[in-house]
Amino acid sequence: MLGADDRLAPIGPAGQHRSVSAQVIRWGILGPGRIADKVVPDFVHVPGARVVAVGSRSRERAEAFAARDGIARAHGSYEALLADPEVDAVYIATPHRQHLVPALAAIDAGKAVLLEKSFTTTVAGAERIIERARAKKVFVMEAMWTRFQPIVVKARALLAEGAIGEVRDVQADLGVDRPFDPKDRLFDLAQGGGAMLDLGVYVVSFAQMILGTPRAVSVQGSLLPTGADGEAALLLDHGDGRRSVLRVTFRNPLPGQARIFGTKGYLDILPRFHHPTEMVVHLNGGAPETIRLPPLGAGYAHELLEVTECLRQGRTESAVMPLADTLAVQRVMNEACEALGVHHTEEP
Repeated sequence: MLGADDRLAPIGPAGQHRSVSAQVIRWGILGPGRIADKVVPDFVHVPGARVVAVGSRSRERAEAFAARDGIARAHGSYEALLADPEVDAVYIATPHRQHLVPALAAIDAGKAVLLEKSFTTTVAGAERIIERARAKKVFVMEAMWTRFQPIVVKARALLAEGAIGEVRDVQADLGVDRPFDPKDRLFDLAQGGGAMLDLGVYVVSFAQMILGTPRAVSVQGSLLPTGADGEAALLLDHGDGRRSVLRVTFRNPLPGQARIFGTKGYLDILPRFHHPTEMVVHLNGGAPETIRLPPLGAGYAHELLEVTECLRQGRTESAVMPLADTLAVQRVMNEACEALGVHHTEEP
C-alpha cells in the first residue's frame, strides 16, 4: 500500500482529478491479456505512475498476471478492481466488444480511463462513453499509441512548420498473413473480429490526424466465412481534392508504411508506421534526409506519459488524442464495415 504522500489528489465533487505535482498515480489493469502483458513493463519509463492492481473475470488469471509482473493486488472481478480505493486510473485491455460496460463502470467509479483500441465496436457505444465521461468530468483517452511515438510527433511538427507545403494526400497500409481460425477473436464477428477494428483503426486514425475528419468514405473488401471483414481498401475524401488511400488485410503481409504528400515534398514513415523508429524527409529538389527517433521501452510508455501529465494538470481529455477524434475514427470504421455488410454490436 502506498503512503499518503504517494497518492493522487482526491477526486473533487465534479469527478475531476485536481492538478497534482509529485504524487504517484496508481493504476489498475482491467483485462490481463496479451496486450496488457506488453504494456505493463513500460510503466518503468513513466515517473509518478505505478501499477498496483489487476482485475480479471478469472481470479486465477489475475493472480498469475500479478505474480508475473510484481503487482500487489489481484481481483477476481472487474467490479472489485473498480471498487479498489487504491486505484486512481485503469487501463482497459479487454477485447473490443467488452470495452463499453467496464468503461462506463470505471467512469461511474471516478477512475481515469485509458481504453484500448478500437475504442468500441459501435458508434453508439463510443458516444455513450464520451457522453458519460464529459458529464462526470472523468478523464478518458483511447490508447492510440501511434500518435505519441517520437517519429510521429516529429512528423506533425514538420507539417505544422510547413516543411512539405500544403498536405494533399495520405497513404497507409497494414497487413498480416493470419491463418484463418473461426474461433480466434480476430476472425469471430461475435467477438468483434475483423481487419477494420484491429488494423483499420491505425490507418484511419493516422489519416484523420493528418487531414482531419473525411466528408465521404468509399470502401472495397472481402468477408471471411465467419462474416467478419478479412480485408478492406478505403478511399477517404477530405475535401478540396485531399484524400487518403488506406489498406488493411488479414490475408497477406503488407509493408506497414505511411506517406504524407505535400506540395513541397513528402514524409515517408518507414515500416511499421504505427510504431516507427525512422522516417525519410523528401523535399522537392533536395536529397532525402533520414530522421531516427526510437521510442521509450516498447513504445507504450509515451501514451502512459500523456495520461500521467493530463491527470497532473487536472485535464479530462488529451489534446493529442481527443475524444472528438476517437469518435470520428469510429464513425469512419463503422461506415466502412456496414458498407461491406459487417454489422458490429457491443457485449451487453
